[in-house]
Order: sequence, then C-alpha cells, then structure tokens
Amino acid sequence: MAPLLFAKDLALVFPTKRIFCAVTLSVDNGNRIGIVGKNGDGKSSLLRLLSGNLVPDAGEVTKRSDVTVGLLSQADSLDPELVAITAATGGGQPHKWAAERRTREIIEVLCADIDGEALVKELSGGQRRRVDLARLLIGSWDILMLDEPTNHLDIQTITWLAEHLKTRWPEGMGALLVITHDRWFLDEVCTSMWEVHDGRVSPFEGGYSAYILQRVERDRLLALAEDKRQNLMRKELAWLSRGARARATKPKFHVRIAQELIANEPPPRNTLELRRTSMSRLGKQVIEFVGVTEILGEKTLLQKFDFLIGPGDRIAILGSNGSGKTTLLRLMSGELSPTSGQVKIGQTVKLAYMSQQLSELSDVAGWRVLEVLKTHKQGYVIDGKYVSSTEMLKRLGFEREYLTARVKDLSGGQKRRLQLLLTLLQEPNVMLLDEPGNDFDTDMLTVLEDLLDTWPGTLVLVSHDRYLVERVTDMQYALIEGQLRHLPGGVDEYLEMVKETGAQLPRLCYSRPFAEAQGKLRKESSRTNTQRSFAEFSLSFSEGSWITNAAQNDTGTCRSVTPVQNSSLSAAETRELKKQLFSTERKMNNMEEQIERQKAALHAVDPADYLALIEAQAKIDELQAKLTELETTWLNLSEKLET
Repeated sequence: MAPLLFAKDLALVFPTKRIFCAVTLSVDNGNRIGIVGKNGDGKSSLLRLLSGNLVPDAGEVTKRSDVTVGLLSQADSLDPELVAITAATGGGQPHKWAAERRTREIIEVLCADIDGEALVKELSGGQRRRVDLARLLIGSWDILMLDEPTNHLDIQTITWLAEHLKTRWPEGMGALLVITHDRWFLDEVCTSMWEVHDGRVSPFEGGYSAYILQRVERDRLLALAEDKRQNLMRKELAWLSRGARARATKPKFHVRIAQELIANEPPPRNTLELRRTSMSRLGKQVIEFVGVTEILGEKTLLQKFDFLIGPGDRIAILGSNGSGKTTLLRLMSGELSPTSGQVKIGQTVKLAYMSQQLSELSDVAGWRVLEVLKTHKQGYVIDGKYVSSTEMLKRLGFEREYLTARVKDLSGGQKRRLQLLLTLLQEPNVMLLDEPGNDFDTDMLTVLEDLLDTWPGTLVLVSHDRYLVERVTDMQYALIEGQLRHLPGGVDEYLEMVKETGAQLPRLCYSRPFAEAQGKLRKESSRTNTQRSFAEFSLSFSEGSWITNAAQNDTGTCRSVTPVQNSSLSAAETRELKKQLFSTERKMNNMEEQIERQKAALHAVDPADYLALIEAQAKIDELQAKLTELETTWLNLSEKLET
C-alpha cells in the first residue's frame, strides 16, 4: 500500500540558518511518531512542511488525494469573533454533537471550565489552546499532527489525551505525528521517533526510552570512531614533525593523509551542561504555613492550611488547573500575602522563585543578554571551579551571537534558559519552580534534571511533567479542596485517586452551550451559599427536544475530595507529627542508599573469601533490620495523622 504522505528531498533555508537539506520521509498507516530535537532545529517547521502550511525551498510533499491532515500549531488560528462553543465544535448544532459520545467526552474534558458563549478573543491563552485542541480532536483526520499538545494541560488531562490518541483509530490505521517535551507522553503514545538535528531527520524504532538507548549507543560508536581518527591524526602529524630526512620518503602520501584528517575535524559539539553552583547556608527552619486561608475572588484556594517544609525537602505539588498551585508558590515566595493566617520563613532562607510566566524577564525585555548578566556577579564557583556567568550561559546552549541579542527577541526556549540561569545565579538555598520545563526541549530537560538531582537545597516543584516530578522530588502532594494530601505512591497514586473520585464526582456532559449550564449553576450556588465546582448534565430526548438536568448529591452540593485528617490533634501536635514523619522518610532514604552501597560492595568481594562474604552480608542484614524499624515507625506516624 502506498504511504499516506511522502516527502522527497525537502530543503528549507531561513535568512540566518539552513533548517533542512535533502530530507526524505514517509508517513504510513499505523505510524505513531514522536518528533524530538533541540529548540530551533526545525521540529515545528517540519510539521508545517508536511501539512502543506509551509512551502519548501526545494523538494516536494505528496499525499493521496483521499487523505485528510489535521494540524495543531503552537499558535492557534481561531476566529477571535467566534463564540467558544462554535469554535470548538465547528458550528454544529448542539443536538447533533451532544449525541456523539466521543465529541461529548472531548468537550467535557477540555472545555469544562470555559464559558461556551464567551468570544474566543476573551479567553485566556490556555483556554484558547484547549478550544483549538478540542476542535482538532473532534474532526476526522487520517493524519493528525500535534505541536506541543500537552501545553496548558494538567496531569490527568494529559493522561486522558494519551488514552484518546491510542484508541482514536483502529489498529494499523491512521497516523500520528507529535512534538512534545513530555517524555512520558512520548513513551505512552509513540511507537517510533524522529530526531531533528543538523538539517536532517533521523528515525528510531520504539518510544522515547528506546530512542534514548539507541542514541546513546550511536554516540558511543561515534566517539570510538572519533578516538580512532584522533589517534591516526596524531600519528601522521608526529611523522610530519620528524624532520626533513623522514619527510624525504613518500612525503606526498603522508602529507595528504594528514591534511585529510585535519580537514575532517568535526566542529565542537554544542553540549548542554550546567553544574551545581555554591549555595547559601540553610538553617533548620525553612517555610511553615500556620492556619493560612487564601481567597481569590469567590474561590477559596486554601482553607486553614497548615504545612511545614524542612531543610533538604524535595516536594512536588500536583493538582488540576486552577486548584491553587501557583498561588501556593507565590505565598511561599512572599510575593502574595495570605487572606488570613501566617507564612513563616526562616531567617537563613535565601529564596529564588522561577515563575511560569517569565515575569522575571519583563523588566529587562529591552536589555541585551550580556547587559543582564552584568547585573549579577561576574563569576561563580561551580564544583570547586571558578566559571564566568557568560560561560555558564554558553553551557546552557546559548550560541555566541545570542549573547548580544535583546531579551525580547529571544525564543521561548532561550528565555526559559536565561530565566533558569538567573534563578541559579542568586545562589539560593530554597528554590520554588513553577512549570520549569515549559519551552524546554528533551535534551535541556535532561540537563535540568541532572542539575536538580544533585542540588542540596530545599526544592518545591509544580509541574505536569511526570518524568521531571518522579526524577527530582522525594515527596509528592496533591492540592485538593484547599489542603495538601500526601501521595506515598507518587503520580500513579494521584491519577488513581482522580480516577476513583471521578466515578463519584458528577461529570460535565453538555447538551447546550457551556454558558447556559454554568449560569444555572451560579444561580443555584448563590441560593445554597455553596461553591460548586462540578455538575453533571443528564441528556434525555423528549418530543424532539434535549433536556438538561443538574445532578446533585443528597446535600444539594457536589461531591468533593476531602483530605483525611485527624481532627483530635491540635495544630501543634499535627506539625510535630509531620516533622517526625518527614525525618523518618529521609532516614529511610538514607538507609536504602546504604543498603545499595553494601550490596554493591558484596558483589566486589572475592567469592572464595567466605569470611568476607559473611561479614558483608551481616552488614546488609543489620541495615535491613534498621530499615524495617523505620518503616514501622513511619506507618505508626501515618496512622496517627490519618486515623
């Protein structure tokens, strides 16, 4: 069978850079392709070329006449004068699209919090993005091309999107091309990868994890070949330097070989590297919330909130969009004062807050990058070595020509790298990071993970990137109904909790434009003095008309997730138990590391040395017994908090 789409000898040149040179690709039925590469290497341009939205400078793209292609660009093309419901459904009549299960599901998941009668131009950037994604998913396409579809989606919605794409077409039918920095999403959805680099597109079998393994092996073989070439070059150059007598025999042959080796010297690779900077001393008291209540408009985000963050804690905050995660970070940073209660910050805390909106760069938007760096120290100690701030920026992939560019002219990824560097140059001992992976490519995310993985300070992270959360944090919490609920099982436990409560929570299933239903909810809410965040609309057909009914529980309010707390404990007792719980968790982690080290040492013991083997095993048994005691203590403390 002929491919759905075929591209031959594509070439694309921008005024300052050659993007593609003689690229040949095909897209077949059943393909599920993830596209990765550094920012600026042409991933989005590739989708635009393949979709026909961009004309190549050379080569051509052909597709079968019956093949339909849908493209989700990073910048939507929605008509700003359309109402949201019309933009999402393509103007279909409510009784038509509401009767389609898949369409209703897409609308209820992506557009549940959007006023359907609001104009597109009145929506926020994230809401417009979700309306555009809903529009594309509702359509019927043979090839679906998605450019960063997970932007502005929370973890549970990303999980839903992955499942939707896996089941969208029958097996072996349809094709998906997706660009995303979410590596879990790539592993979950894609069966092959394209790496865009150096004007080429290299294919790899398998998802993201398989691609990384193959790329590591490829780089290893290239390194071996380069070592061999370097050795041969040194040998030939040494021969040339032996003097006139040595060069008298077969000189032309050796000179030609040496010249070829030197001419083939590859340019130095633009590696991404960032190592740990020095850090200010951090005392025992870091951040403590005491009875904090935060009300934003008519919504209560935090309700009599108590929480303690200790030195060295590495915490991830999970939750749906709008649950208050960013507000929580702003309270921690001191940027926002609570409506009531108190946020205590330790005297030795030197805090750096990396926001999601790049607000730290707004005051220097007209400055050149070098001018921004001059406002900080000229150099820093990294792993015991002095490194200039300019060199640190180069290690983050900034090429020399961008050092004189104005901040406002940088790409989104470059601005995010500069923001990260400026955060680190403050030499903080507490870092608050709000979606730090936004606009980063997968290579840069790996660099960020390596940095944070070895950073010794206190870290509080808000992110929908599962890889990042699970790699760099030790404790995960879900922000639900104004309180944090500890998740010993991490992201999987959070998703399972959402799934279980989702069966109890009323679900949104609109049969009319969103605004009509939401207006009804607001009126009922004002009558009952209760804020309702979810409602279910049951659809029934009666005499040719669709009827919408709000489903409530016995109390007339929506069911909500309530964190389990021990109401018999005072606030001071709760805080003390939490301190003991966190301390026990850290001890357990340290004990597990010691056990792993002892096991590694056991493997190094001579198998014939029975006494050494017995002694090494005895140490492991002793550590294991201590770990068991700590686990028992941890369970007892957890029961006291949750009983």
